Amino acid sequence: MFKKVLIANRGEIACRIMRTLKRMNIASVAVYSAVDANARHVLEADEAIFIGAGSAAESYLNIANILAAAKSSGAEAIHPGYGFLSENPSFAEACEAAEIVFIGPTPQQMRDFGLKHTAREIAHANDVALLPGTGLLSDVNHAKTEAERIGYPVMLKSTAGGGGIGMQLIWTADQLNQAFESVQRLSRANFKDSGIFLEKYVQSARHIEVQIFGDGNGNVIALGERDCSVQRRNQKVIEETPAPNLSENLRARLWQTAEKLGRAVAYQSAGTVEFVYDNDSEDFYFLEVNTRLQVEHGVTELVSGLDLVEWMIKVASNEAPHFESYVYKPKGHAIQVRVYAEDPNKNFQPCSGVLTEVCFPNDARIDTWIEKGSEISPFYDPLIAKILVHGNDRDNAISKLRDALNDTKINGIETNLEYLRQVLADNVFAAGEQVTRYLNNFIYRPITIDVLEAGIQSTIQDYPGRLGYWAVGVPPSGPMDHLAFRFANRLVGNDESI
Repeated sequence: MFKKVLIANRGEIACRIMRTLKRMNIASVAVYSAVDANARHVLEADEAIFIGAGSAAESYLNIANILAAAKSSGAEAIHPGYGFLSENPSFAEACEAAEIVFIGPTPQQMRDFGLKHTAREIAHANDVALLPGTGLLSDVNHAKTEAERIGYPVMLKSTAGGGGIGMQLIWTADQLNQAFESVQRLSRANFKDSGIFLEKYVQSARHIEVQIFGDGNGNVIALGERDCSVQRRNQKVIEETPAPNLSENLRARLWQTAEKLGRAVAYQSAGTVEFVYDNDSEDFYFLEVNTRLQVEHGVTELVSGLDLVEWMIKVASNEAPHFESYVYKPKGHAIQVRVYAEDPNKNFQPCSGVLTEVCFPNDARIDTWIEKGSEISPFYDPLIAKILVHGNDRDNAISKLRDALNDTKINGIETNLEYLRQVLADNVFAAGEQVTRYLNNFIYRPITIDVLEAGIQSTIQDYPGRLGYWAVGVPPSGPMDHLAFRFANRLVGNDESI
């Protein structure tokens, strides 16, 4: 077993990995950018090393600096988490060349599944059902010809990367004209690969994924499925397991298909096989494979009682669990919401600034890096926390999650907390009837005030004001005409105290 592991990441996933390392009595090495000098993962690590300026390219994507940090610290292995270098085969090869263990799949497995069009080829060779699609497109005319063959609507997709970047829904040939160069440019800028392809778009689709784990010797097991259909702009917002409203037969077929695909390459470590489920035909189709730990891995851990990070470390240190005799036996239901530093009332504009209050409930699993005084930077992904609950069944889990969200307070910047509360209270989610386009038509009702133009003496006062603070010099301020404002609240159906 390793004695020291470097975490090549930041934020909540760095803190998550660190928890497992501490429990396993393995020393942790954090790396950090100039922006993250006082971040939680830096303060809690056994050792922390500066690797560059604020931008990701100069720090968390800087392979040379990360490897130098690992060498100088004496770390025997590197855990990449997710995002950044987690699916970069060149980084994994560089670790091997430096005699440092990369905790994850092999470089060849990343290449096999890392490009979506080659992953489709492997799936096809193993008789896994695919949506009608194409190989790499040479130009926009090629794309038009193929789109006519497949039939609109289609998805124009980057073959590299993930996270919903480099994907665009196309309904007509005119839209394809406009989108082709844009998607190609996004792909090149974000993933250094301009390859794009087309895939048939399922209009009533659910996003179902299967967690797999392999020991690298041909033993691959499925650890249940997750429903990730609640998405906004192809970015997941809520994930849960087990997926609601699936037959046990369908569930078993999903697991078996994912295992077969993993065995085809003797998959090693944690991975996720993603599928599109067509509500109308009740068929599922292969989408892609993520060769890393997923953001939503925690819900699988809650129903299985496993620690997937621990399993990754054990496999990398040649101490793999006995997968051939393992039987997956989930208990209960788990749901996760992603808390983003963004303003739902302003088209989900990312927000940055200093947090003046951070309060999470004690009876939920909180994966986060923030606390009072944390500064949210514009340099990185706006994900600031994940709130996870585990219940006896789905209704119980939803109830627990509603309570957890109501007990969560994050102030100083705008977040999507209220948006999450409203989605969770919606009848569609309660019934487990969400599809990937569900949030496109979801109506969010903000309870915030935008000050468009303030005068020198303008104030916004709550009713009844701040009472009982004379001893510290704060007068009991409040609205000048509280009666009129209370009548206004009553007229529009608000509580009078708002």
